[in-house]
Amino acid sequence: MLGRLKIDTSESSPSFLKSVKNDIKGEVNDFIGDVAREFGIHDFYSAHLLDYCEGYFTPGAMANATIEPEKNVTRCSNHTAMFHFDPSSVIQKELKPGISLADLRWPSAIKDAVRAVKIASNVMFVLYCVGVAATGLALIGAFPAVFSGGHMAALTNHLLSLLATLTLGIASAIVSVIMSKIVNEVNKHGNDVGISATKGTTFLGMTWAATGLMFASAIAWMYEFVAVRRQQTRYVFEGKKGRY
Repeated sequence: MLGRLKIDTSESSPSFLKSVKNDIKGEVNDFIGDVAREFGIHDFYSAHLLDYCEGYFTPGAMANATIEPEKNVTRCSNHTAMFHFDPSSVIQKELKPGISLADLRWPSAIKDAVRAVKIASNVMFVLYCVGVAATGLALIGAFPAVFSGGHMAALTNHLLSLLATLTLGIASAIVSVIMSKIVNEVNKHGNDVGISATKGTTFLGMTWAATGLMFASAIAWMYEFVAVRRQQTRYVFEGKKGRY
């Protein structure tokens, strides 16, 4: 899954605190983030295209009049092709021995939502790979096309730019839908267990901006192709006319 999708485990509800306070060993202070740490899980998880990162809020999970919590990333997973972030699996592995997701009343709807978008995530990754490759080839091909001025070079770059536009556009649409679905399901069903999710706007802005730029490139190269063809046709016509 692409992000930035942030899973926040620090927003525990009062009912959740009441149900678990007798099961937690040690003192639980006013910072809700300590509840997550008592279980062995982190305050937040950020999902990206190839990996995910996790960490804690500092100096604490709750904001006050003078302090705004900052994210302190403590670890990121290895970069993996076809990466698919499964918060249920990640949190289950981090829970202390003897504690399971069932003990936390983890909603099955979140598991179902993540499972439902797995295939879409794989398709999205392949499309991004094709889109990036096409973009790279278009950039490389732009240099000889500009200096040669041939219509075939312009047509080739138009097709590459068009391919990049389609693949990046479809991938951007998929990631937008995936993020919306996961965020909505987490926020809808995760309140009772004290988790929330937010969409990262930076990546979405970058991926849609890249799509727009490649679309503009495709239009520019098509204009160049048409202009060169008209010029060549005019030269051919004038050359034939001059023979008579």
